[in-house]
Amino acid sequence: MKAVVYKSTGSWYSVKTEDGTPYNARIKGAFKIEGLKSTNPVAVGDLVDIEDGDLENNVMITNIYDRHNYITRTSPHNKNQHHIIASNLDQCVLVATLREPKTSMGFVDRFLITAEAYHIPAIIVFNKADVYRKKEMEHFEHLKNMYESVGYTVILTSTVSGHGVDEVKELLKEKVTLISGHSGVGKSSFINIIFPEKNLKTKEVSGWSGKGMHTTTFAEMFDLPFGGKIIDTPGIRELGLVDIPKQELSHYYPEMRDTLQDCQFNNCLHVEEPGCAIKAAVESGKIYADRYVSYLNILGTIEEDYK
Repeated sequence: MKAVVYKSTGSWYSVKTEDGTPYNARIKGAFKIEGLKSTNPVAVGDLVDIEDGDLENNVMITNIYDRHNYITRTSPHNKNQHHIIASNLDQCVLVATLREPKTSMGFVDRFLITAEAYHIPAIIVFNKADVYRKKEMEHFEHLKNMYESVGYTVILTSTVSGHGVDEVKELLKEKVTLISGHSGVGKSSFINIIFPEKNLKTKEVSGWSGKGMHTTTFAEMFDLPFGGKIIDTPGIRELGLVDIPKQELSHYYPEMRDTLQDCQFNNCLHVEEPGCAIKAAVESGKIYADRYVSYLNILGTIEEDYK
């Protein structure tokens, strides 16, 4: 039988067959591939074959079908390995906030770079609009203009007032969507609006650090009552870029891709090289200076062995 993986807890998996029957599943021993760079051979969203296991309602995963795509982050335990967050996605949503806690632009751009690298369309949702003052609203308008000019969808929401929630729900219909973001940005609150019966745990932002506390331990998929699926992910403090060399970073900035071929040197990093078309585009206002500064900051964090 074919089934889709809905949850992974390390050694056990929750799967559902095409007719919606749920099972607990384990991997057949031979599956644990030697030398696998990923920390998890089976990911949420995987399409798998299952067969009866040793106990009632338990099954064995015997085959994983090729993934259309997947999104990863560096393993928190081993920077040389990556952890597949989810697979077979139609799109991903980053939930960000401008207050309580504030999501850094560097984090937003890292997420977008990762989505670009894996060819997954990205949507940015700025939540907690109900606590924004004039300063935050002006900043939001700047970010909205900047990211929309690059081609991303940007939505302002409040799970308290309900502002923007229907707009996001419309984008989720009949799609498989990864929902991610720092802890404390309101992912669980948003999912609770869609699924009142799920009642996911939510925690307040811890006052001493200004950062949210983790409420989700493992990625988990939910069927939307209006069609489609969402995958909720653990609050990610840092999204490490996986296997992106310095030379390739600018390829994952859509506004830079169209201009790269105009640089004087093929291996231009757009820092101090003469005849750089990217720097010229920044100076002329064609590329937002904020995005260029973000690019330089991220470039500086890529290790030399990926140069």
